[in-house]
This record gives sequence, structure tokens and C-alpha cells, in this order.
Amino acid sequence: MSLRHALLGLLSDRPASGYDLMRRFDTSLSNVWPATQSQVYGELGKLAKGGLLEVAAEGPRGRKEYAITDEGLVELHRWLTETQPERMRRSEAMLRVFFLDQLTPVEAFTYLSTEAERAAGRHEALERLEKSVEWDEGPLSVNGRLALEYGLRFTAMYEEWARWAAAQVEARSGQDLTRSEPGGAPHREPAAQVLLDPEVVGEQSPDL
Repeated sequence: MSLRHALLGLLSDRPASGYDLMRRFDTSLSNVWPATQSQVYGELGKLAKGGLLEVAAEGPRGRKEYAITDEGLVELHRWLTETQPERMRRSEAMLRVFFLDQLTPVEAFTYLSTEAERAAGRHEALERLEKSVEWDEGPLSVNGRLALEYGLRFTAMYEEWARWAAAQVEARSGQDLTRSEPGGAPHREPAAQVLLDPEVVGEQSPDL
């Protein structure tokens, strides 16, 4: 996936200004493909120059409303049907699991417990997002719920796995590691930070 195709996809639904696109990004695509304002506006200019978008209307203070062209629709369809998505194969979180023997049982247990808490925090943030969005029967809304459901299922699975793995470490140690965790229970991240975390919908997910 690329930013250019994300913008083409959003504009295939209806024309929008750069500001409108940023708002839609923040409540939907930013959870799977983050982009800054400068990146979005820069890409819009490139797409318009390449004939994939056109300026449909102009307003005060240089506001431009963009619409996808026939060439843009062809490119979006080509990307969806003729290319394969990039598969995330690297996971630093999983890489560390291979070397947990270099840690004390308490340190390994704490690491896995923290991973579980992070996943739980992401899951709760997605649940709040689900409740805050005014869903409708439009294509972006319907498909957005499919992507959100993936995030909910992945974070639930990851939390369950991390708690199971922590229990395995505790069982092998023969100790009650829950009481030995330094600093008590791990701190959960604020929801705003969680929602912008690219891992929220599975940067660590397996290559399917």
C-alpha cells in the first residue's frame, strides 16, 4: 500500500479538500497507514500533476477540492487487482522473545506482562473508536468496520498470547513472579497515543 493509493481510495468515495482528507485519515486510515499533513498535501499535488486527480473547486485562502479522474480510478483498480500487499515479516517484539533466557525470570515475566497490557490498551482504544464513529452504509464506513474488527481481534489475540507466555515463564521459574514485578503493574499508554500507534492493528501480525 502507498499513500497515493490511500488518497485515491478516499477520493473514489467523494471529492474532498486536503483538510477534509486529513480529518478522514485521522479517524480511519491513520490506524493502518499513518501520514502527516505535509505528506498528504505533497502527494495530492503529485497526483494532480500526474492526471490522477483534478481540482474540482477552489475556495478562500487557497482551499482546493480534489476529485479523482478516470485515470485515477484505473490506477486504483490496477493497484487493487494487479499488485500484492507488502507483508510485515519483522517484529522486534517477537525477536526479543527468542532471547528471554538472557533475562531473569522476573524481567522476562515483566516484559511479557507489559506486552499484554499494551495490547489491552490498544484494544480498549479501538473499542472507544468504534463507539465514537457515526457508522453508515457507505463503502468506506462498511469496509472501515472490517479493518477495525481485524484490529479488535488481533489485539485480543495478542493480549491472550502474552499473558499465556508470561504464565509459562512463571511456571518454569517455580516462583510467584506476579508479586516480584518491579514497580507493580505495567502502565497503560494513553488512548490518544495508542490510536496513533501503527501496531494498533497489527504491525506485529504474522505474514498471512
